[in-house]
Amino acid sequence: MSFLTSMFKTEKPVIGMLHLRPLPGDPLYYPGGSVSQVVEAAKRDLEALQQGGVDGILITNELSMPYEQHVSPSTLASMGYVIGALSHDLSTPWGAEAIYDGDATIELCAAVDAQFTRCNFCGAWAGDLGLINRDFAHTMRRKAALRLDDLKLFHFITSEGEVYLNDRTTADIADSLLFNCLPDAMVIGGSAAGRGASGELADEVRERVGQVPVVCGTGCRENTVADVFAHYDGAFVGTCLKRDGKLDAPVDVERVARFMAAARTARGE
Repeated sequence: MSFLTSMFKTEKPVIGMLHLRPLPGDPLYYPGGSVSQVVEAAKRDLEALQQGGVDGILITNELSMPYEQHVSPSTLASMGYVIGALSHDLSTPWGAEAIYDGDATIELCAAVDAQFTRCNFCGAWAGDLGLINRDFAHTMRRKAALRLDDLKLFHFITSEGEVYLNDRTTADIADSLLFNCLPDAMVIGGSAAGRGASGELADEVRERVGQVPVVCGTGCRENTVADVFAHYDGAFVGTCLKRDGKLDAPVDVERVARFMAAARTARGE
């Protein structure tokens, strides 16, 4: 039994994404906005996700575009404040992520007592946001120094909008990452939020990583969840749970409930 089953109390968990509204310092942070408004929107989304029945929740700064390689202190502090305001209402397993910044993600998880996280922790990438070079040895030493022994790390082995700076296959990357970085789980995503991830690629990676869970990072939908679960050990689900399937819209509890009904059927429940 993998940690997914023990943590989320089900095989092939659906981890709903709680996308925080733009935060202070973000280009999309609207004039006249306030962190209290971010909190209220997050509380409504949290209620919809939990009422709809997701197995877990990942809280991220999804609308902090364009993402920073080194997340600003104002963003990290705002995330900590908002998550703190949600803490008494969280009733499912949950995690937090400061997008694109593995070190900041670890610091955030320490501050808010998250159970798991997800990030591009490793590798060198090139894409829309420039050159991204990770120092995972430093990240893991920071995790150890903060005594986050139980924090589970979901490693993206593909990236939304970037390519890996070598000519190895994704399966080869997963193989070496398994040896060098000891991931708790691996995540495969599409080219952007809401874009589908390859089932065939998941099968290739699984052949190399054995019992390490391989999770779908993007693009899982109500009408594709059965196929996704045929290849993956779970899924992060965000955009399709929003009103009209739009990234910046509120979570729609009816969409969540329909998705979870399809997921339970796919799991044979």
